[in-house]
Amino acid sequence: MRVAIAGAGLAGLSCAKYLCDAGHVPIVLEARDVLGGKVAAWQDEDGDWYETGLHIFFGAYRNMRQLFAELNIEDRLQWKSHSMIFNQKEVPGTYSRFDFPDLPAPLNGLAAILGNNDMLTWPEKIAFGIGLVPAILRGQSYVEECDQYSWSEWLALHNIPERVNDEVFLAMSKALNFINPDEISSTVVLTALNRFLQETDGSQMAFLDGNPPQRLCQPIVDYVRARGGEVHLDSPLREIQLAEDGSVSGFRIGGIKGKEPQLIQADAYVSAMPVDPLKLLLPEPWKAMPYFSKLDGLVGVPVINIHLWFDRKLTEIDHLLFSRSDLLSVYADMSNTCREYEDPNKSMLELVFAPAKDWIGRPDAEIVAATLEELKRLFPMHFSGNDQAQLLKAKVVKTPQSVYKTVPGCQQLRPDQASPIPNFFLAGCFTMQRYLASMEGAVLSGKQCAEAINRSSSDQPAAQSGGASPASLAAV
Repeated sequence: MRVAIAGAGLAGLSCAKYLCDAGHVPIVLEARDVLGGKVAAWQDEDGDWYETGLHIFFGAYRNMRQLFAELNIEDRLQWKSHSMIFNQKEVPGTYSRFDFPDLPAPLNGLAAILGNNDMLTWPEKIAFGIGLVPAILRGQSYVEECDQYSWSEWLALHNIPERVNDEVFLAMSKALNFINPDEISSTVVLTALNRFLQETDGSQMAFLDGNPPQRLCQPIVDYVRARGGEVHLDSPLREIQLAEDGSVSGFRIGGIKGKEPQLIQADAYVSAMPVDPLKLLLPEPWKAMPYFSKLDGLVGVPVINIHLWFDRKLTEIDHLLFSRSDLLSVYADMSNTCREYEDPNKSMLELVFAPAKDWIGRPDAEIVAATLEELKRLFPMHFSGNDQAQLLKAKVVKTPQSVYKTVPGCQQLRPDQASPIPNFFLAGCFTMQRYLASMEGAVLSGKQCAEAINRSSSDQPAAQSGGASPASLAAV
């Protein structure tokens, strides 16, 4: 089968990869001139890279790790010490660590929590531990049931002090979905905690050794092309055209950069776009169908990613850091954590500004200025006195609608990868899979989408002839 896929993010590319493995021919069509979708990155005039987000790979990302193994690029994941490191609000410039010892799960997680006495008191630890017992014993079924509550509501139901939120989960909820604990569904936090507690290396983190388009996405493209598939940039989907029976008859690809519009015809069609642009392209006859109408409740969350280059080293820590800031979520000195960005004498901080809804429309200069004020607390020794660190340059990447906002009630809105339209499928982290809005969720959704297409392949009609040949499109 020929399968047209709109979107060359991780969902679309992983779908294409697994379609190739099943013997099908994917044609991936990406609107922009860069691979990666939400993991896209660009080079500036100095050759430095700046990214859409601060991308962290967890040990619990089994499907992502399997993909790396199948592409033979496992060595591109730079694993860090098995720790979680938080800035201490009360003592600027200092850190509190949760260190996971070399013990099987859940003992290593319990030891990490019990071994940290900076952030939680013993009564708080005990109350929190008791609250987690149902999730540990009942697993994902219990976790799914909790989608009716926000994380703050879940803590209150279990008589867990609000201070636990302030100390730990304000930072964690912003890291998971860029929103605060009173907004985020408890299902999201419990899913992460369940993986961290039940998988020995579930919470261990890794950084990619370079920019995602080249170091992660391009190997998938090479894999797909080597097996007869195609990947094309600058090929935005403008219209999903329908046949008389209501099935998809083609993807109309808009002409940009001097190209003529194209009609791409295939046996099956996949939207691997984010949910917000997908909703704008839904054909009118589909909009009343419950499968598609439920998508109205899924809305992308705004995210701002900031890159700051300094004239000196601000930290030697080679790890992700939780800022515990009202404005910032997580950050890292990428000159320490990423091989391609390494610099022994200078720092490049990559920071996630969240929640971003009140800042996404503000000028970049205001966002950078607010971030620099936060850095005075995070690195006081470098931003006081006569010899202060100097900002060399900054890049701000705004994504007004990123991953879907995981508020309570969203689980019932998430669609399966197989739609009511027999030759139309969905991939994307907003579709139903256990890893929610994440890179792992995107990869798993693509794999599940390929499986759904493969199951339906015996029922699909032969490929339609005519229309534009995808081979005539500009290649990556």
